[in-house]
Amino acid sequence: MLALCDGRVFTGEETLEGHCVLIEAGRIAALVPESAVPPATPRHSLGGRLLAPGFLDAQVNGGGGVLFGEAPGWEGLLALSRAHRRFGTTGLLPTLISADRATLRAALALVRRALAEPPAPGAARVLGLHVEGPFLSPARRGCHEPSRLRRLEAEDLELLTSLRGGRTLVTLAPEAVPAGTVRRLSEAGVLVAAGHTQASYEEVQAALREGLRGFTHLWNAMPPLASREPGVVGAALGDPASFCGIIADGLHVHPASLLVALAAKPRGRVFLVTDAMPPVGSPGMESFRLGAEEIRVAGGRCTSADGTLAGSALDMASAVRNAVALLGLPLEEALRMASTTPAAFLGLAGELGRIAPGLRADLVLLDEGLRVRETWVGGVAAGDGALLSPG
Repeated sequence: MLALCDGRVFTGEETLEGHCVLIEAGRIAALVPESAVPPATPRHSLGGRLLAPGFLDAQVNGGGGVLFGEAPGWEGLLALSRAHRRFGTTGLLPTLISADRATLRAALALVRRALAEPPAPGAARVLGLHVEGPFLSPARRGCHEPSRLRRLEAEDLELLTSLRGGRTLVTLAPEAVPAGTVRRLSEAGVLVAAGHTQASYEEVQAALREGLRGFTHLWNAMPPLASREPGVVGAALGDPASFCGIIADGLHVHPASLLVALAAKPRGRVFLVTDAMPPVGSPGMESFRLGAEEIRVAGGRCTSADGTLAGSALDMASAVRNAVALLGLPLEEALRMASTTPAAFLGLAGELGRIAPGLRADLVLLDEGLRVRETWVGGVAAGDGALLSPG
């Protein structure tokens, strides 16, 4: 058993002073006053810093110089996972960007291996797979290559429902798939989100009735909210049960629009994602390739030749800081949007996203500047307490 003491503890619900987190066998054994720590229990000092649930990122295209969907391999997945853990992400969904079936099969094989093995030293926990496209609207494709977009067929359904033991998240355009697709995927345990879509309000409503769980990077790659055409955004904001992922980098969406979403949705239905690309954890990277296109990295932006945003250079610690600085959110709510809410979206609230007895000991330690000082995955620390990420 190990006791993490001498810090503040944000449980996902409240911040406690003078308490220790007891870890045993990779899980949180108890949360107790310091005076109640069993004698002879080894203690690790948090140095007065803030201990919080580890961040969970449902949309990670790349990191550490690696783009997951371009010939995915084990070493690339490890590099990506290690890069994001430096920024407080302890669990993630590697994300494919409109991949062909062969690439999807390879990615599924990697994720199955990751789910079957303990997390690698210094790496974030792989929670499953996010398949973004290729069943998208050509009009809202963003930087998804038009040649890769296609209709969903029976073989695709078989692949998308084949993962066991982890989470499969599929982003699709409801209007681009056959009627009943969302229901078939949802009933098979797949989480379905609408994104890169031109769907009407009525089409999204129909998808919600079939089990649509949420919306991928709300506001981006979808029509704007209009007075007589509420569209995807109107359907998302008006539905109290669904979840919305947002990219809080100050580039993808104006902070005022993000605040509209937070005001419209019930608490616990909007969560942070990075939509991260290879530059995260790879400082100085000036470009990378996305299919046949070169993506330039400058000023925190990842853009194609015509200026279209292609994912982000955002890390989750920065997203939390932005939620506080740009949106004016209380720190506790920003932390929930990076941990508790994505855990609920992924159906993992009984395992992750809070500091409570029985849950996995996946944790992040933050200093006063909300920079990451340490992380634990399954109770195993990544570093030696030194500053892990700049900020």
